[in-house]
Amino acid sequence: MHNPWDDWDHVLKVDPDKELYGDDTFEDVCRTGTDAIEIGGTLDVTADKMSRVVEAAAEYDVPLYQEPSNPGVVIDSPHLDGYLIPTVFNAGDPFWVTGAHKEWVRIDDLDWRRTHTEAYIVLNPEASVAQLTEADCDLAADDVAAYAKVAERMFGQEIVYVEYSGTFGDTETVAAARDALDDACLFYGGGVRDYDAAYEMGKHSDVVVVGDLLHDDGVDAVRETVEGVKDAHAE
Repeated sequence: MHNPWDDWDHVLKVDPDKELYGDDTFEDVCRTGTDAIEIGGTLDVTADKMSRVVEAAAEYDVPLYQEPSNPGVVIDSPHLDGYLIPTVFNAGDPFWVTGAHKEWVRIDDLDWRRTHTEAYIVLNPEASVAQLTEADCDLAADDVAAYAKVAERMFGQEIVYVEYSGTFGDTETVAAARDALDDACLFYGGGVRDYDAAYEMGKHSDVVVVGDLLHDDGVDAVRETVEGVKDAHAE
């Protein structure tokens, strides 16, 4: 089966709890060249904030996906192409492996055709997501590769997401995760703030996810990362 993300190089993650940079607009955001926009954040996210971003980006021709941090912030919008639900494979708190998902499936009229999961491996112990999920971040490259293989082969995950959240990750670890996968798509997120970083991680992953950069430095900086990963994949 061909999935939308099989054609992606770059995803822009918009945190609905944060403002855009300077005079940037959502039209600017949607015209950075990114292949898809993922709307989500770890802390202080509400359904109203989610809706505001979806509505603002809806009129532009970029795929929109919601990545809810918990079932309480899920919105039902015809503008959404789908939902990407994180499950943190190295979480210390099982709520983030299956507990939140148990509540998710109680949603009335859940649209399973648009619902997909992401197998997260969280690797920055200082990040909010690591602390919230009590993730075991003390992992060697072969541990991460093993988690990736478990996600794909035992749990049927089509997206494996290596998340360094806020810091640039270890390229050997990311490469080991990608090498462990046969068909699943490897997302990488964390610390990509310029062309060179995007190019570097583009060589070791299928999709590079950029988030904080949008809110901290703006759309011009994001465009550089789009160019970096696409150049890496063109080689």
